[in-house]
Amino acid sequence: MSRPSPTLNSKRFFLSFHRYISMTSSPLTHHPHLPAQATTPQRHPSSRPRSRLSARHASTSDAPPSAPAKPLSHYDLFPNTLPQGAPPRGPFVIDPRQLRKEFLQLQARAHPDRHHGPDKARAEGTSALINEAYRTLQNPLPRAQYLLSLRGIDVAEDETAKVEDPDLLMEVLEVREAIEGAGQESELEGMKARNDARMVESEGILDEAFQSDDTEMAKAEAVKLRYWTNIKEALDAWEKGKPVVLVH
Repeated sequence: MSRPSPTLNSKRFFLSFHRYISMTSSPLTHHPHLPAQATTPQRHPSSRPRSRLSARHASTSDAPPSAPAKPLSHYDLFPNTLPQGAPPRGPFVIDPRQLRKEFLQLQARAHPDRHHGPDKARAEGTSALINEAYRTLQNPLPRAQYLLSLRGIDVAEDETAKVEDPDLLMEVLEVREAIEGAGQESELEGMKARNDARMVESEGILDEAFQSDDTEMAKAEAVKLRYWTNIKEALDAWEKGKPVVLVH
């Protein structure tokens, strides 16, 4: 069975990702099928661009090095779900159903099996970028860490980013002991409900922090949310008698 030819929408889709791909660490930053830039570009009056898209791409390729294109953020990949972009312009809280719906639509259009030749390689890079953006934005913790990283703050890898609140640390230790001491899974229901409430509250605080561009408040709450997320993972992975390790 023959593969379908790329449609105009598909070509437009890949061209819209060109700047993002070329300015990230993706291994597909070099595209041998694109015209190479030259110091003195040769012009061929007799040749015409096949479409407005080709003309637009040519103007991008010929842009001078002194005016690089601004890279897109993960938020820019989901214009229907996140039309206002990243906070503080847009909200921190995201509708997970709408985000997944748009993610599936994007992946359907970028699937490598729908393309061939140079477009297939580009589709693979585009698909990887969409996956990375979706994994980052779908949950509050990696979303907050990503937004902080855009502001030069790395709480995802910073082992010194700890909560100094003794009451909070005591609460975390008590929850861990309760999880380890549970005799059956039904005993965890109350803890799950309380922890879910903590995570919702934390997401609201992060929304307030990013809306006001308060990076210190956002950093402190992101560290707390990391504790609640670890507790949730421990509760979901509970087995009788199994030690609980909360990695912070």
